[in-house]
Amino acid sequence: MNVGKIIKVSGPLVVAEGMEEANVYDVVHVSDYKLIGEIIEMRGDRASIQVYEETTGIGPGDPVYTTGEPLSVELGPGLIESMFDGIQRPLKDIKNLTGDFLSRGTEVKNLDREKKWTFTPTAKVGDRVAQGDIIGTVQETPIVLHKIMVPYGVSGVINSIESGDFTVVDDICTLDNGRKLQMMQKWPVRRGRGYQRKINPTVPLVTGQRVIDTFFPVAKGGTAAIPGPFGSGKTVIQHQLAKWADTEIVVYVGCGERGNEMTDVLMEFPEIIDPSTGESLMKRTVLIANTSNMPVAAREASIYTGITIGEYFRDMGYSVAIMADSTSRWAEALREMSGRLEEMPGEEGYPAYLSSRVAEFYERAGKVICYGSDNREGAITVIGAVSPPGGDISEPVSQATLRIVKVFWGLDYALSYSRHFPAINWLDSYTLYQSGMDKWMNENISREFSCNRAQAMNLLQEEQGLLEIVRLVGRDSLSELDQLKLEATKSIREDYLQQNAFHDVDTFCSLQKQDKMLKMVLEFYEQGKRGLDNGVYLKEIEHMSVRERITRAKYIPEDNISEIDEITQEIKTSMDKLISKGGILNA
Repeated sequence: MNVGKIIKVSGPLVVAEGMEEANVYDVVHVSDYKLIGEIIEMRGDRASIQVYEETTGIGPGDPVYTTGEPLSVELGPGLIESMFDGIQRPLKDIKNLTGDFLSRGTEVKNLDREKKWTFTPTAKVGDRVAQGDIIGTVQETPIVLHKIMVPYGVSGVINSIESGDFTVVDDICTLDNGRKLQMMQKWPVRRGRGYQRKINPTVPLVTGQRVIDTFFPVAKGGTAAIPGPFGSGKTVIQHQLAKWADTEIVVYVGCGERGNEMTDVLMEFPEIIDPSTGESLMKRTVLIANTSNMPVAAREASIYTGITIGEYFRDMGYSVAIMADSTSRWAEALREMSGRLEEMPGEEGYPAYLSSRVAEFYERAGKVICYGSDNREGAITVIGAVSPPGGDISEPVSQATLRIVKVFWGLDYALSYSRHFPAINWLDSYTLYQSGMDKWMNENISREFSCNRAQAMNLLQEEQGLLEIVRLVGRDSLSELDQLKLEATKSIREDYLQQNAFHDVDTFCSLQKQDKMLKMVLEFYEQGKRGLDNGVYLKEIEHMSVRERITRAKYIPEDNISEIDEITQEIKTSMDKLISKGGILNA
C-alpha cells in the first residue's frame, strides 16, 4: 500500500505528495482517522483528494494510504429497501455504530456480509457462460427477484454450482478456468455499465399524473428535467413519480436536499401499497441520502452511486426509474471542488466542464439490449430536479440540462401560489417523445386519445390570447363562443390538470380514467357549441347542473370509472333538453 503525506488542507480538498503510484479516481484513506477520499487530480507526485468526510483536525504531515481501486459500489442482494449515503455506506449500520450522527472514519461494509440469501441456480454444470448471463436467482423481496449475473469480462464453462443459503461473499459457482463467482460484484461508479446496444424507447412511463401522462409523457428509458423555483413542488412531484410510476425498481437520490424531505420518504414509502403488487413500495426501492448537512464532497458522488445501482438492475432486464433531487445541489458541489482546485471558473463560477458532466450522467439513461444469451431488455429512466436560483432557468445548470433531456416539465411559481398542483406550466413545458407516445396511446388506450390531447392543448393555447383581451377590455367584449372556450379551458385546468397528491383516489389516475375524463371535459365544450348554434344562452350552459358532476369526476375510484361515461352522456342529454325547450336555466 502506497503511503503519501499531506501538504495542504482546504476544506474537503486535501493535497498530498509522494503519490506517484496512485491514479486519478483512486480511493484513499486520509490520516490515521482513515477518512475516505478520492483522487480527482494528479500533478506529478502530488494528488488532489476530495475527502468525503469532515477534515477538521487533520493537517500537513498526516499520512495518506492508497487502495489502488476507484470509487466503486457493491452490487448484490441487500440493495433493495436499504438507505445509503452518497458513497454507499448503509446509514442504518452507521447509526447502530455511532448513534444519530455520522462519525468520522466509521468503517462499515456496503452490503451485509453476515446475512444469508437463498440462492437457486438456473444454470447447470457444463453450461458455457459469459458476461451478463444469469446463473441463478435470489428472492430478495416479495416483489424483486434478484438475478445473479456473470460479471463483466468473465466467461467459461461451469465446473460446479451450488444451491442453498449463502452470504454475498461465499463462492457459489466455479468455472473451468478456476474463476470463482459470488453473489456480489463491484463496479466503479464513474463508468457506465456496458450493454449490447441501445434501442429506441417506444413505451410511455405511466406516472398516474394527468398533466404528465396526457400532455408531456416521458418514455421508459427516457430523460426528463423538472426545473422550478423554491416552493413550486419539485420534491412532491418526484415523490409522486417514485410512488406511482410503473417501473419495477425505483432509485431515489436525495442530493443536497433537506433532511426532513428524506424523512418524509422514509416514513411514507413503507406505508404506501404498490397497486400493481399489493406490497409496500419500499420492497422495490433503493434510497441514496446525501442531505444538505452531510459532507458536500460526497454529494458529487451520490448521483453516480445511484445510477450505477440502477444500471445493475437494468442489466437484469428490469425497468428502473432514478429520481435525482436535485442536480443543482450536485452542480454546486462540483463548483465548490473546482474552486478549491483553483480551476478557471466558467459561467456563474461553475466549472467549464459542467455541461459535459451533466451530459455524461443523463446519457447513462436509455432502453437497452443487455449482455447475456437471452437478449433481455432493460431500461433506465432518469428524472432530475433542478433548483435554479429565483426560478431563472437561464442559469447554467438548467441550460446544460435542457440541452440533454428530452422532456421539460417547467414548474411555475404563479401556479403553485394559486394552489394549482402539479404546478407544471402547460405552455412552457414540452416533450420530444410525443409522436411515439401518441402512437402507443392510440393503439393501447383509445383511438381518439392523441386527437383529444391535441384539441385540449389547442384550447389551452387559445385561452392565453383570450385572457389578454379580457384583461384589456373585459370578458363581455368576447363573443359567446370565445366565452365558452374560457369555460371549457377552466374545466380542463381545474377538473383535469389539477390533481391532489394527498387524496386517496386522486393521487393516481390510470390512463383509462384519463382518457374518459378528457373526453368528458371536451364533450362539454362540443355540446356547448351545439347549444349556442341552436339558440341556447351561454349563461344557461354555464349553469348546467351536470357541471358539478364534471368537477367531482376526478374523485371517482378506479373500479367505478364507467360512471364517467354516464356523466358524458348526461352532458348530451342535458343539452338536448335545453335545445328542445329553447333554453331553461339549470337543466
